[in-house]
Amino acid sequence: MQRVLSGIQPTGNLHLGNYLGAIRNWVAMQQDMPCLFMIADLHAITVQQDPAALIHATREITAALIACGVDPARSIIFAQSSVRGHAELAWILNCHTPLGWLNRMTQFKEKSGKNKESAMLGLYSYPVLQTADILIYQATHVPVGEDQKQHIELSRDIAGAFNRAYSHEFFTLPEPIIQKQSARIMSLRDGTKKMSKSDESDYSRINLTDDADTIAKKIKKAKSDVFENMRDDLENRPEAHNLMQIYAALSNLKLEHVISQFGSGNFSTFKAALAEVAVTHLSPITARMNALMANRDAIDAVLKDGAARANAIAEPTLAQVKKMVGFWRE
Repeated sequence: MQRVLSGIQPTGNLHLGNYLGAIRNWVAMQQDMPCLFMIADLHAITVQQDPAALIHATREITAALIACGVDPARSIIFAQSSVRGHAELAWILNCHTPLGWLNRMTQFKEKSGKNKESAMLGLYSYPVLQTADILIYQATHVPVGEDQKQHIELSRDIAGAFNRAYSHEFFTLPEPIIQKQSARIMSLRDGTKKMSKSDESDYSRINLTDDADTIAKKIKKAKSDVFENMRDDLENRPEAHNLMQIYAALSNLKLEHVISQFGSGNFSTFKAALAEVAVTHLSPITARMNALMANRDAIDAVLKDGAARANAIAEPTLAQVKKMVGFWRE
């Protein structure tokens, strides 16, 4: 049975990059196969979190997913921590994962930087938890960005190692789904850096909670370029490329069409058009999010239902793993 699993951490505001690079694709995928969309709160605590802010962010991301078009009746939306199988399976898989495999993970090196010795163990071993997230549901497909492809390859390696250890092809080897077009929406302040929730400047991103005036202001202030030789040199002009790619994605147009439409004008005219498209597209999402967040009980009901449905899939997998490993049970 085909099944999709993907997740997003409840840290910081969801932004346009999250929407175009992930969430919009999730909405489409749910039409084709069963999907589980996880609020990855276990992954979030690899760095210190304010407990009240973490709970609020979990609810806000749930509201955002629904506002963007994820149907909680069709797909499963749940908080990772509400399914105990994630943590239990992660420990079992830790015991089947060589240190050398984790040492090759580039994201730990990037995130720990010069503070490697003081980095938390959770940050080092979270690729194993990510593997458990996937395998506990026997997910066949995992939508990820290009920067996460290495982690899916590790998940396949760990699943294979477990299968070999018990001479049983038990775990499905997951396949990554990497969207090529609009997968990497870049910062509005620096076209060489990915749009990020953690960027200090709020003007580097368009948040899904921004109102129309804020969206227009951020686009107006976005770093830009001149249109001269746009068709010939766009790849070497990251800010211009990024803004045009955003316009193309929001308008469901090819980039070449956008260049043809605006390439002979000026950037102020283009930015005005981009602001209009962005406001038209995102304002209904923001309004729906606000309405959902005003009804906390409804959001909690979605998460409670999602947890029950996710557990119903995870528990048989975990029970079989425990039996294979040799754990005692009544």
